[in-house]
Amino acid sequence: MSSRNKKLKIFTGNANPELAQEIVQYLGVNMGAAKVTRFSDGEIQVKINESVRGADVFIVQPTSAPVNENLMELLVMIDAVRRASARRITAVLPYYGYARQDRKARARDPITAKLVANLLFASGVRRVVTMDLHAGQIQGFFDIPVDHLPCVPILAEYFLQQHIEDVVVVAPDVSGVTRARDLAERIGAPIAIIDKRRPEPNVSEVMHVIGDIQGKKVIMMDDIIDTAGTITHGALALKKRGADEIYVCCTHAVLSGPAINRLQEAPIKEVLVTNTIPVTEDKMLNKIKVLSVAPLLGEAIIRIHEDLSVSKLFD
Repeated sequence: MSSRNKKLKIFTGNANPELAQEIVQYLGVNMGAAKVTRFSDGEIQVKINESVRGADVFIVQPTSAPVNENLMELLVMIDAVRRASARRITAVLPYYGYARQDRKARARDPITAKLVANLLFASGVRRVVTMDLHAGQIQGFFDIPVDHLPCVPILAEYFLQQHIEDVVVVAPDVSGVTRARDLAERIGAPIAIIDKRRPEPNVSEVMHVIGDIQGKKVIMMDDIIDTAGTITHGALALKKRGADEIYVCCTHAVLSGPAINRLQEAPIKEVLVTNTIPVTEDKMLNKIKVLSVAPLLGEAIIRIHEDLSVSKLFD
């Protein structure tokens, strides 16, 4: 057994075991022996069935829906391996739940993204790996290293292979401009911006489209598709203003509530997502295509384990 196999241990909770399995296959190691179940009253029971003493432990667990269950599983697993004398514990959260509550938008609002960071630190995590945080400043909510991996290179590589002509990348709102520009630069396309307002959570109204989309193929990009209101209203507005074909891409396919019906009915040719959150069978529309983030997370884990630079992945 190589030293990597001996000292590197990867565990998963119940949030996305398929992704964790892909990561261990990529790394050529065995999945850590652990069982996460429930006591009869619903409390979480964790059994770590192998020694982790002195090991470099990575726990793969996106805090996606059901977010409170998955977050609590992660905290209990961290506590279990900390008390079993793991040398270092890294939480791999491909999707960081509660990230949208990152500031006080109104009086008496909680800042839940910071609370979750505090909970993770208190449980014993000493490093976090995550992807496409809803707000980059959440990295600063932690007093420990955070490796914030971008998904744009994976999405850009896919679109470059499709050889789509005459394409424009569209930011569905002003806050998404940086992300859209990154994708546009990688595929050599101009950008446009949808100017929208959000009168209440999960409700958006398109006001204007800034940029030339007439007769173009457009790629609308966001970090999260939740109820799909922003994306589908945006697609309708782009179609009305003369867009030819509409592609949509995002990192995190939350797809809650009316999302699937909205995407099915919207004038969208393809919806490109990743597997940071599992896309269940009942949500797999023909127009949805899932790319895997396992190789990227696997590379990051190797580099952290071997004390190499993670940012070199994106040079």
